[in-house]
Amino acid sequence: MPPSFQCTRREAMAAGFVSACGTLVSSGTASSGQRQQFRICAFEKFLQDLSYDELADVIAELGFVGIEATVRKKGHVLPERVEEDLPKLVEALKKRNLEVTVMASDVVNAADPLHQRVLRTAAALGIKRYRMGYYRYDLKKPVLPQLDEIRAPLNELAAFNKELGIAAVYQNHAAATFVGATLWDIAGLLQKIPKEQIGLAFDIRHATAESGLSWPTLYNVVKPHIAALYVKDFVWAESRPQNVPLGEGRVDPKFFRMIKADGFDGPISLHVEYLDKEGTKANIDALRRDLKTLEGWLN
Repeated sequence: MPPSFQCTRREAMAAGFVSACGTLVSSGTASSGQRQQFRICAFEKFLQDLSYDELADVIAELGFVGIEATVRKKGHVLPERVEEDLPKLVEALKKRNLEVTVMASDVVNAADPLHQRVLRTAAALGIKRYRMGYYRYDLKKPVLPQLDEIRAPLNELAAFNKELGIAAVYQNHAAATFVGATLWDIAGLLQKIPKEQIGLAFDIRHATAESGLSWPTLYNVVKPHIAALYVKDFVWAESRPQNVPLGEGRVDPKFFRMIKADGFDGPISLHVEYLDKEGTKANIDALRRDLKTLEGWLN
């Protein structure tokens, strides 16, 4: 077992894999240069049973540069405790030469006092990028006027980000009520906002689910705004998308050749969304497997 990883009794009991300590994680396969070039981080959504130190050990041994940290409702750091707990998470990561590459948040409004606390704390800790919360449509009303209503708070948030020296990314999701699902709408909203203030976290899974064969067109439309990439995969199960391991679904590996050709140099967040409550060890194994697939596509 690598010396930097200690499988504690509390972790093993909580995750239900006492016998798995010796095989919990393994080193990655890509060169350090490849990993540095693309700064691949792990979304920690299903690893929140681990302590901050245990999480850092696992992420380091898997070979990621950092995490997409959940600082939101039901997250690893609760917004109400951001001043107390976020520094602890950052310090645990720093001890392993890791970073909070992206902070997943509920932030959508610069006027909200709690949102301000979260962003001020993150900026003071040197976190450079956070994922916003989401705007939603009321489909009982006309859509275009709702976009006009979003512009003012979005511009205010961009100005607040500039003041703090932190950048937001807005992730496109797949669902009828999400602003950004079609990508044309979020491209219009971001048109006059520098991506250093608010950019797009382009999610190829969601773009493919929403557009089918035309995802390259949507990628072309939003390319100037892309500040991060989100990676996961899916298949169609009757009329709904169902998440699957990377490489087993509809996401086209050609996309990763395109981002290399376009010189993309931002972070990539790897999301494992297909195991949900199957346990910490299963999600760690899935991260290891999907990282290997992703690195193969990038190489």
